[in-house]
Amino acid sequence: MKKVMVAVVLSAATVLGGCAQQGLYGTSYSRSQVGQAQSVQYGTVESVTAVRIEGRADGVVGSGTGAIVGGIAGNQIGGGSGRTLATVVGAVAGGLIGQRVEQATTQRQGQEITVRLDSGRIVSVVQEVENGQFFNPGDRIRMLGQGSSLKVTY
Repeated sequence: MKKVMVAVVLSAATVLGGCAQQGLYGTSYSRSQVGQAQSVQYGTVESVTAVRIEGRADGVVGSGTGAIVGGIAGNQIGGGSGRTLATVVGAVAGGLIGQRVEQATTQRQGQEITVRLDSGRIVSVVQEVENGQFFNPGDRIRMLGQGSSLKVTY
């Protein structure tokens, strides 16, 4: 039974590792953005502020995986109605812990970039930091957008 528990825990770690957010960089695109026309504006970075982009809060994968692992762990305790109670408590506790782990492992370093466009308009965009490199005040950039979705690139 211990081998089964180890296998379940390793599987859970693999699943949680695979649920990292798709990049929110200026150079990453969702499938729905591919082939879509975007307006292009040029400007200069006025300021940059480091921000934290919250992790996934839906907890579907984390809480589900945690509940399974917790339930299996709880099922190893006691016998009869005590085992049933331990299984339920283990599943609930595992679900809560799994949700927190998922949220913590999917949070990202971001940057709020305030840009003065060549038109004179000032806009601010939050996006993930790519390869640890922040934009800097004075950088010439191009801003790509479609509707309310904007991204800053060089």
